[in-house]
Amino acid sequence: MSGTSLRGKTAIVGIGGAGWGEAPGRSAMELLGEASLAAIADAGLELKDIDGLCAATSTHAFPTLSVAEYLGIKPSFFEGTNVGGSSFEMHLLQAAMALEAGICNAVLVCYGSNQRTAGGKLVSMSEPQWHESPYKPRHPITAYALAAQRHMHEFGTTREMLADIAVSARQWANMNPAAFERGPLTREDVLNARMVSDPLTTRDCCLVTDGGAACVMVRADRAKSLKQKPAYVLGVGGAHSHRSIAQMADLTRTVAAESGPRAFAMAGLKPSDCDLVMLYDAFTITTLLFLEDLGFCPKGEGGRFVQDGTIAPGGKLAVNTSGGGLSCVHPGMYGLFLIVEAVMQIRGQAGERQLDTCDVAICHGNGGTLSSQVTALLGSGATL
Repeated sequence: MSGTSLRGKTAIVGIGGAGWGEAPGRSAMELLGEASLAAIADAGLELKDIDGLCAATSTHAFPTLSVAEYLGIKPSFFEGTNVGGSSFEMHLLQAAMALEAGICNAVLVCYGSNQRTAGGKLVSMSEPQWHESPYKPRHPITAYALAAQRHMHEFGTTREMLADIAVSARQWANMNPAAFERGPLTREDVLNARMVSDPLTTRDCCLVTDGGAACVMVRADRAKSLKQKPAYVLGVGGAHSHRSIAQMADLTRTVAAESGPRAFAMAGLKPSDCDLVMLYDAFTITTLLFLEDLGFCPKGEGGRFVQDGTIAPGGKLAVNTSGGGLSCVHPGMYGLFLIVEAVMQIRGQAGERQLDTCDVAICHGNGGTLSSQVTALLGSGATL
């Protein structure tokens, strides 16, 4: 089975969410379960139809065992790869392979977290690294601040440029009733917010929320008979380069430069074909880095590219139309929420923020401290 043979052979037919923002009194598994049942119902299926399961969580060492037990299913295919927030984009590839091989017929990809009400702090749950711990970093924020500082030094990027990314995300969130943070946000608001790890202020950092998300995948031939407009999986590519930020070869260049070309090659597409760009915006610097590394602008030009509303509503490139992790939702691992928004846009169900045309969407997940990168391309029936 070649990568290109998977193009368009499977599709996302159901999506669901639960508890976006604050969900007091509900556990991570309860949020995952609620989102999963919503996605299954959205597809017009029943729980008994699910025979494939992909899950990654921040709270379970054996995620598929825990999720299958909680939902009461016995899947014939299960995959618990955890490479951080990009896990769910990789799950799309793994599910596509299993479906095309005939191992299963309907795969649930799911996640849930009560990070905000359980603790409420943006602090990495990863183990400390011996070569970093003497400097007392506050990961993951310190790691991303290092990348931001280096990009500023090397390319002349400014804090104002980073701030414009947060402002654009908020403008999209203001059109999304599901977004946790809405309301005015100016460049000055971002710059004057409390500094967390120079040059990143609180407004350069993603939200800390609760939330669950899920999607259901089937083979393309079956997708046509279900109740929702399918979002076909056109291409997926992954790469990872390090575990510790101290081992990253170049703080301004991520291996999205490897995962992106792999996904585009499988899909037979290029960046200019994308109508929607969903990027893992854990911090403002990640949006900038991924725009460069995925080929939407040259390396070093990301800061200038995002100015003047280029990625805001009405701009040249629709980026993070939900409001992203900066203003919509970010419960620890965000990759699946990118997929949910992309499917809504492809279906034409995004309400006020709906794009005039959305046939091709790119979802790019990031895990660890710029450690794992997975790129997925989804498309409407027009792309087949």
